[in-house]
Amino acid sequence: MDVPPQYNVRNPHQGQGHQRKSQRSRMNEGPTPLFEDTSTMPNPQQQYVGGQPGYGGPQQQPGFPGQQYINDPMANMAVQYGASLAGQGKDVLEQKIDRIMSVSKLKYYFAVDTSYVGRKLGLLLFPYTHTNWTVNYRTDEPVAPRYEINAPDLYIPTMAFVTYLLLAGVALGRQDRFTPELLGMQASSALVWLVIEIVAVIFTLYVMNINSALKSLDLLAFCGYKYVGMILAILGGLFFASGGYYITLIYCSASLVYFLMRNLKMFILGETDNENFGHGSKRRIYILLFITTLQPIFMYWLTYHFISGSSK
Repeated sequence: MDVPPQYNVRNPHQGQGHQRKSQRSRMNEGPTPLFEDTSTMPNPQQQYVGGQPGYGGPQQQPGFPGQQYINDPMANMAVQYGASLAGQGKDVLEQKIDRIMSVSKLKYYFAVDTSYVGRKLGLLLFPYTHTNWTVNYRTDEPVAPRYEINAPDLYIPTMAFVTYLLLAGVALGRQDRFTPELLGMQASSALVWLVIEIVAVIFTLYVMNINSALKSLDLLAFCGYKYVGMILAILGGLFFASGGYYITLIYCSASLVYFLMRNLKMFILGETDNENFGHGSKRRIYILLFITTLQPIFMYWLTYHFISGSSK
């Protein structure tokens, strides 16, 4: 009897059993996570510690910017070294300034009080009644202006210069010519002429080989006293037109010339006797006349254009 051939017939239930086994194995493994577990991954903030890439480094503690530089001993040393250099530079600068113009000497010319200012202004306007023109000294140093009315000071010239500029602005305003630029030009012109005057006197003293006790700051003070007369001349012109201006200018110029002749005589001529009056003393007389003659010229030059109705 013939046996029918064997056919490999696939069991339809065989694949389903294999799928059931796969599902059971996945169920035994546990439920599928909805999100990926990142607990074992490195912290991105810890990847760069101290500017270098790496893992597991110490996390930087929160603080204000620059805290690491304050705690750095090298930074503290650099700051201390810079402070010491700044202190040394300040000392060197003060020494350089002291060589050119001593601060202590400059303070001497501003050592004034209210009583001195009142008496000195009276002396500038009415010098004809004053008799003693000598400057008292104490331990080879002149007495401070507040105690010596004949001592030169820079307080009155400085305040007079500022007042002169204010009155110049008022005069220009009355002439409808006031502008900040024009007032600045007046201030610059007055300062330039003052510097030219002082330089001319110092150069003349050098050329004529005259050694005197007159210092540069003394000369600046004496040349600055003319601003007091210039203020009064402008006021005379503002209230009494050109007639008041010229009368006030002539009187203030004469008073200033007399004041300078008597006061500068002690600085330039000294205690010169008539018997020892020679060629050197004549040169000193010439320089004295030169200084005193310049003052009325500059007083007129710096004030005449403020007269009402005149043009600069």
